[in-house]
Amino acid sequence: MPNPREPEAVIARLRSHGRALFWPACALIADSGGVAYLGGVLPSGWPRWAVLIAGGIVLLVLVLIPVLRWLSGNYTVTTRRVVIRSGLLVRHRQELLHSRIYDVTMRQRGLQHLFRTGDILINAALERPVELRDVPAPRLVQSALQDLSEADAPRAAARRSDTDQLADDETGESGRR
Repeated sequence: MPNPREPEAVIARLRSHGRALFWPACALIADSGGVAYLGGVLPSGWPRWAVLIAGGIVLLVLVLIPVLRWLSGNYTVTTRRVVIRSGLLVRHRQELLHSRIYDVTMRQRGLQHLFRTGDILINAALERPVELRDVPAPRLVQSALQDLSEADAPRAAARRSDTDQLADDETGESGRR
């Protein structure tokens, strides 16, 4: 059981698999080649400027935004919690204590098995499971999360019994005030 006075240590920092950057890389190559070719073929003046502007827009929409979106999302597993960060313009941060985790499930769909990635579903008695999408080495992540939640279970049970004891003290032994 981790000592509550020990500093929190980072176990892993994860990000979705890099294959999410395949299409932006293809768009970058095509955009660069198209702008270079058309910039050399077209007469100077407004046609070249139009090609440069169109190439810049394609670069922004098909390359830069997807890469920044991929970079903005990450998962951090520490000795006490899982921290999920996402969002490009509006940042979202969700923290899930290991003591709240009831079940950790791994799911591999489509090409995920081929690339040795998968989705980790963390059931923490919320409306829907928390999902870590397309993480590398999903079996290792799943077993690490299970081990961490099991190691934190005695502390969670003690906290629950303290809460129950406090509720009993406030309501009396019969459950009425």
